[in-house]
Amino acid sequence: MKVYLLQHSYEYEIDQNIKIEETKIIGIYGTESKAKQVKKSFMTKKGFNRFPEDCFYIDEYEIDRDHWTEGFITWNGEKDEWIE
Repeated sequence: MKVYLLQHSYEYEIDQNIKIEETKIIGIYGTESKAKQVKKSFMTKKGFNRFPEDCFYIDEYEIDRDHWTEGFITWNGEKDEWIE
C-alpha cells in the first residue's frame, strides 16, 4: 500500500551568516489526488500563502517498508570533522 506525504519546506535568512530551513508535515494521504487537493487549499492559508507553490512537496511512500536503509554522518563544528 502506498501513501502520500505532503510537506511545506522553505529556507530564510536571519542575517548573512544564518539560514534557517523550516519544514512542516501537513499530512499523509491515501491518494496523490487527495494530497494535491489539500496542497491547493493550504496555498491560501495564512503563512503558507507567503511562499511559492514550489515550497510544497508530495512524496510517495510504501507502508511497512524502510525508506532510510543506511546510517548517517554529521558535522562536529568544534573539531571541524565528520562524525560517523
